[in-house]
Amino acid sequence: MKRMLLTALAAAAMLLPASAQCYRNSRYYDSTTDRLDYGQRYGRHDSGLGTGNMYYGIRIGPSFSFVNSDDSRLDGGDWQTGLNIGALVGLPLSRTVPVYLEAGVFYNEKGGRKKLPSGKKMTYDLNYIQLPIVLKYIYNVDSRFTIQPFFGGYLACGVGGKMKNYEDREAFSSFSDDAFQRFDGGLRVGCGVGFDLFYFDISYDIGLSNICHDEFDTSHNGSLALNFGVNF
Repeated sequence: MKRMLLTALAAAAMLLPASAQCYRNSRYYDSTTDRLDYGQRYGRHDSGLGTGNMYYGIRIGPSFSFVNSDDSRLDGGDWQTGLNIGALVGLPLSRTVPVYLEAGVFYNEKGGRKKLPSGKKMTYDLNYIQLPIVLKYIYNVDSRFTIQPFFGGYLACGVGGKMKNYEDREAFSSFSDDAFQRFDGGLRVGCGVGFDLFYFDISYDIGLSNICHDEFDTSHNGSLALNFGVNF
């Protein structure tokens, strides 16, 4: 947890000066107002973000996840905290309606934890490269502030992680034949808010794929993420 927070703080420190530079180098930057005007490309200065323009984004934040399993050995129903970081692009689906197809590549730390009968804990680290794809509607509250609900799905491939049994002092790969499969996929729902180039959202991933190897029992990921970032 401490290492994750230090990583997030370091990444945020690097993003802040970069975002300020991107802000003023953006093709949407209006020096007369010192803000981004997504409408000026088509000469519609009062139309906000929904003008049919493509955008890019950088995101970072914490994720809070759990594993719900029929197999008591793999069940980690208590929340585990991890890191979520990545980049994305928003592609316009209309020049008149502010609906976008947003896709990205993220590194996402999921997993779960539980307390054993002895009082010791067992943790499940499931680290993924994740590809979220959502439909997003961007509602302009005013020329600077937007509300952005979205719905879609995700695909993910496990790239690492450990299962740790603190009672027996054992640790082994989470993606082994006796534990979890690497592939995951499911639904994503959430809502974001934007203020000029700055952005925040909350999203929830509902795992639909059975991530354990057992043909009779099932295991599913669940994850809540808070994302902070910039659009340019």
